[in-house]
Amino acid sequence: MISNLENENPQSAIRDPQSNLVYWLPPILWMTAIFFFSTDNFSGEKTGGLLFRIFHAFIPGLTPAGFKPWHFLIRKIAHFTEYAILAWLLFRAFRAGAVAQWQWGWALNTLLVVIVYALFDEYHQTWTANRVGSIYDSLVDMAGAAAALATLWWTRRGQ
Repeated sequence: MISNLENENPQSAIRDPQSNLVYWLPPILWMTAIFFFSTDNFSGEKTGGLLFRIFHAFIPGLTPAGFKPWHFLIRKIAHFTEYAILAWLLFRAFRAGAVAQWQWGWALNTLLVVIVYALFDEYHQTWTANRVGSIYDSLVDMAGAAAALATLWWTRRGQ
């Protein structure tokens, strides 16, 4: 039996519908999760109390004022990380099992989707009661995606 992969363009991200689902479902689900993270359920006011209690359990002398910079840092790391994961999932979807490990087109497409989604995400937050949209958060998101893509390029550049 001849493999279908032999008849396909190894650079193409277009496969049969089942294959497309395998590659595109994870980033779509992750984008849905990011959308949920952008609701009031994950506003700074809601996450601050929980995270403070966790930190306070390990650092009993920690005050709410002393925790404030940590909370800010944790939230920015979360932005960076969730968009790094999104970039990795999108790159995987654009690659769609191709033999080649790296194509600049896949990276560019990934970065474009991330930029649009990061801006959309911040815009979405302007419509919630306890959140505000911030271009700076979008820049952190884009930095996370760029770091993920740079790591992918670095690990795959010789292949």
